[in-house]
Amino acid sequence: MTLSLATAGLAACGSGSGGTEAKAYVDGQAFTMALAADPGALDPQGGVSSTLLQLNRFAYDPLVSVDAKGEVSAQLAEKWSVDGTTVTFDIKDGVTCADGAEFTAQTVVDNISYVEDPKNQSPFLGVFIPAGATAKASGQTVTVTLAAPAPFVLASFAHLPMVCDSGLTDRASLKAGTAGTGPYTLTEAVPGDHYTYEVREDYAWGPGGAKASAKGTPATIEAKVVGNNTTAANQLLSGDLNAASITGQEAARLEAAKVSRVDAQAVVGEQWYNHAEGHPTADPAVRAALTQALDLAELQKVITAGQGGPATQLAVVAPAGCTGSSVESNLADDDVAAAEKALDEAGWAAGADGVRAKDGKPLAITVLHDSSVGAAGTAAAELAVAAWKKVGVEATAKSLDQTAIQTAIFGTGDWDVAWVPINVNTPDQIVPFLSGPGPAEGGNNFAGIANPDYDAAVKTAMGKNGAEGCSDWLAAEASLFEAYDVVPFANNLLPFFSQGAELEVVGSVVPTSIRMLG
Repeated sequence: MTLSLATAGLAACGSGSGGTEAKAYVDGQAFTMALAADPGALDPQGGVSSTLLQLNRFAYDPLVSVDAKGEVSAQLAEKWSVDGTTVTFDIKDGVTCADGAEFTAQTVVDNISYVEDPKNQSPFLGVFIPAGATAKASGQTVTVTLAAPAPFVLASFAHLPMVCDSGLTDRASLKAGTAGTGPYTLTEAVPGDHYTYEVREDYAWGPGGAKASAKGTPATIEAKVVGNNTTAANQLLSGDLNAASITGQEAARLEAAKVSRVDAQAVVGEQWYNHAEGHPTADPAVRAALTQALDLAELQKVITAGQGGPATQLAVVAPAGCTGSSVESNLADDDVAAAEKALDEAGWAAGADGVRAKDGKPLAITVLHDSSVGAAGTAAAELAVAAWKKVGVEATAKSLDQTAIQTAIFGTGDWDVAWVPINVNTPDQIVPFLSGPGPAEGGNNFAGIANPDYDAAVKTAMGKNGAEGCSDWLAAEASLFEAYDVVPFANNLLPFFSQGAELEVVGSVVPTSIRMLG
């Protein structure tokens, strides 16, 4: 699963490693793409799964867009400025919603107010809008007042989908419908199967002024739920799909078949521990032992099918706000003896069957992993389970789709360890997942992490402008790894394959970049 705030991140166009020969663009065609899992409810400000964020882009626009190089360009706003804690956006004239209604500065204010209200429990609060921000409209100008400096504020607003007045008024209508200014509007939703979108021919305010009238723009987009990599690869090769993100051995098969490919850097292995009372992983000694028992280098090779590399930091998606490594030298090397010693000293004694227990309770954990990762994910999970059993942990791997994992970590809390890579561009975007309130209090800190050193370093970093605070951001992340609060263990270039179409990937597929080929 990718709890993706920016699913991928490398802008690239049509011809990948195999390449698509230059052909004339054709109008009136349908573009089909695969979704690794069903997105669930479609409210664009209600979830952060990669599949939902992709669908959001078809029907909704942000105020500004950011390309893979970090350049900000116009979208709903034609001008903008940042002056300390004041951010202003001048909204374009002539922007309309899919229902024909005018999109105004007041609509922007209402969107910001909705996300800022804790009772609405939007996961975007503190992520794409700094907590405590207020907004007001004057004519077509929106003035946002921040409660504190936000070093990457424009990059954050570039990810916030704007909902039109009809959707703000009737929020329930967004669960299976759309109410946006985007280039497409939803016409059919069949959960678990497909979502169909129809182009808005009058759309003319995309990134940098992109228009839906451009030659080769698809007339419809059909996003099909295809949870199996082999199935998706077969459908690409047969022409039933135009695009899909596919990893592992199936990616190698598509590469050999000269299918067009673009790559995007992402965290693919990230281990979270449930710190909540009642879970073995609430014990720091258990978290340390579970980490030290693993050969993270080997785990990285397995989960990436030998194609990836070690984790470097928490925010790697292009355009990354910071570069460098917060992981190197801050995660303990694999050390089975140290893992066993930590458990012994914490009172987890091995029984006759080899399983450790404390106060009559066995040391049993369940690790959740994303079924869409396929055989590589399953093999990696089995490798981790075997390593934990060697040190006396009764471990079980559980493969779930993205929706089920989100339900567990944000809802039921029925998990001990979860492999949930959260992919972001800037380190401030992941802060609410690492500190502050948890889901029960309307927050995003699903693991229940409380690390004073991290919080202090974040406070320092937030007071600096953009990349000026990168050393503080890297220090903040290092404190998490040293405390075994979260363990990133693998990065990879995620391939996105396409047939019969050209496209760009910046965070996810850019709708206005899609061109159908003759």
